[in-house]
Amino acid sequence: MKLLASPAARVGLSISVATGLYGISFGALAVTSGLNFWQAMALSLLLFSGGSQFAFIGVVAGGGSGIAAMSAATLLGMRNGIYGMQLNALLRPTGWRKYVGAQLTIDESTATSTGQTDPAEQRRGFWTAGIGVYVLWNLFTAVGALAGSGLGDPKQWGLDGAAVAAFLALLWPRLKGREPIAIAAVCAVATVVAVPFVPPGVPILVAAVVASLVGWFSHGRRDEGLEPDVEPYTHHAGHHQDAAGTHPGAKRREATDPEAGS
Repeated sequence: MKLLASPAARVGLSISVATGLYGISFGALAVTSGLNFWQAMALSLLLFSGGSQFAFIGVVAGGGSGIAAMSAATLLGMRNGIYGMQLNALLRPTGWRKYVGAQLTIDESTATSTGQTDPAEQRRGFWTAGIGVYVLWNLFTAVGALAGSGLGDPKQWGLDGAAVAAFLALLWPRLKGREPIAIAAVCAVATVVAVPFVPPGVPILVAAVVASLVGWFSHGRRDEGLEPDVEPYTHHAGHHQDAAGTHPGAKRREATDPEAGS
């Protein structure tokens, strides 16, 4: 089967282009936040997690310490570990594929893979999206970093607050339902209150502790918050449907959710 004839591969490629282009923003923001070109590239090549990368440079831009920046990035990157456990059971990679796959486990590759029902398509979706995003994200990070180094003072262009704006743009689509919005509001208040009293970078850690405490004592769905950021088929008009005219993933959701389809 040709790769371009694969539904999962086509979705993976389209997501790769859209996500990769956003790397320009990260590269530009990274160098205007105080990182040099190679430091920006190291973050994209090694860390390779958009939300974590924006959190890191957001703390650095605010004058926070390296430990605070790494802590913020780690808190946001923990979800990739959960994805990894799911994909390890789903794809069962062996040998070198397990180590390479760990680096490519992000929202986009997880969503593209788990959106399939056929095991072969699950593998194609994961590798197409994972490799595609990795290559394009790093390529456009380099473009953004080279362009950003010529911008001069970040405050002159308003880029000192752009990292925060970019991070909010990543967060906002995930706030679905009253409870997540309420938690975000409480964390925002905690952050604002903490800013005058703690060093830069620490307020985001305070917000994380508050969110953890609220989540620990709340009574929401146990699986809430574990789903990928990207739903590859929501706006993908060309995806295949089964004979009944429903998306292949619908049957799987009905099997796990007794109220689905009622």
